[in-house]
Parts: sequence; C-alpha cells; structure tokens
Amino acid sequence: MIADDEELAREELSYLLREYRDVEILGFAANGIEALKLIEDFEPDLVFLDVQMPGFDGLNVIRRLREKEIPAPAVILTTAFEQYAVEAFREEAFDYLLKPIEKERLDITMERARRQLAEKAKLQPTDPTEIAPRSAAPRNAKLMVKAHNRNFIVDEQEIIFATINDGLITVVCSNVEGTCNFRTLEELQSSLDLDLFWRVHRSYLVNINHIREVIPWFKSSYQLRMDDKGQAVVPVSRVQTKRLRSMLKL
Repeated sequence: MIADDEELAREELSYLLREYRDVEILGFAANGIEALKLIEDFEPDLVFLDVQMPGFDGLNVIRRLREKEIPAPAVILTTAFEQYAVEAFREEAFDYLLKPIEKERLDITMERARRQLAEKAKLQPTDPTEIAPRSAAPRNAKLMVKAHNRNFIVDEQEIIFATINDGLITVVCSNVEGTCNFRTLEELQSSLDLDLFWRVHRSYLVNINHIREVIPWFKSSYQLRMDDKGQAVVPVSRVQTKRLRSMLKL
C-alpha cells in the first residue's frame, strides 16, 4: 500500500513497484487518516508511508496502529528530508527511503522485505483457512449486552456480529445493540460456538447464519452485508478471503 499526499509521488513509486512480479498494490492513500483505514481494511504486508502528510503524518500512523493494538505491517517511510531518520527507527520503521527513490536502493529494501515476510510465514499456520481449535464452549451460550443503562441477556444465535474499536467491543444482535465486558474478540469468540462465529477481520466477528450478501470489493477481496436493521457492511481480511472463497465456492 502507498500513502503520499502528492499524486506524482504515488505514481512514481507505483511505477517502480510494478516491476516486481511478486508485488500487488492494494491501494493508495492521500493522507494519514486514509492510510490508517486502508491498513485496517486490507492488512497489507508492506506499506510505503510519506512522513509529511495531512491528517496523521507517517510517524503518527505508526503510533496510532500501536495505540489501537493493530499489528503493524512492515512500514517503509519515504521523505525528501534526512532529519526524520532517527525518529523513524525509534518508531521501529522497517526502512527509510529518501526521495527521489532510486531503483537500486529500492531493490535492497524489497529483498529485505521478502526475507522478513518469509520468516514471518514460517511462524504462521500452513493453511490460512484453517479454523481456530474447537473449545468446550456450550451450545446456545448466552451473553450479557449492556445498552441504555440496562443489562440484556441474549442467546448466541441472536448475535449478528461484534466489532472492536479502541478496546471497546460492540455487539449487534437481532433486537439490541450494546457493549459487553470481554476485553478482546478472541475472548468473546472462545465463549461462543466456533462453528457459528467467524473472525473475518481483526476487528470483526460475525455469525455466519446472519450473512445476507457477499459483495465483491477491491483487488479480488470481499465485504459481507449482514442482516441487522442497518444492514452493516463488514470487511473480509485478505487472510480470510481464501476461506470465504472455499466456503461459498466463489
């Protein structure tokens, strides 16, 4: 993914990256706010961030990812100024490229990125579609949802989806929408039927029986329209897209 507020800079970097056969450009952002949203939605392996951008600058995007507890991709900061280098590496940026970016220097960065991604892949399950291990969660589990200063008890079948934002989990059910006391979506999922609830994105857990529509999206990815009153649209991460295709024969 490429984030830069200058269109010419985005085009130049895109041109250079298209020469690498193993690179797919997932999207472009013109400011830090767009960059943060795209990183959350698309989960790219590699992000080129301009240091100076409206909204959040590149360094603040890295900090916001950390605050939101979103695993950061390998971030390569790009800038025409040398003085940000120390702060960039303090924020654990993967690399720091000076504009105009030279092809020879980019080759070095991309080779390092390949090695890091290969090492990371060794630590992950060989089949990205495999489902989390089954737990002893009881069938027809119940959940307490807080809404309008009241505590509602709902059956798990009534849960349409749950989402987390800034550490707070919102649960959307057939007749009520509110928050729950679980700290993470992992904890919530482990208390429910794992055959029923699918973690389609790091920020979303959905009940597969409440998926109304599969919507083709950007770069061969998909979104899910749920059957709640607002017909919410939920993104499917790149990792889970393969499972979606297999499950629905897409």
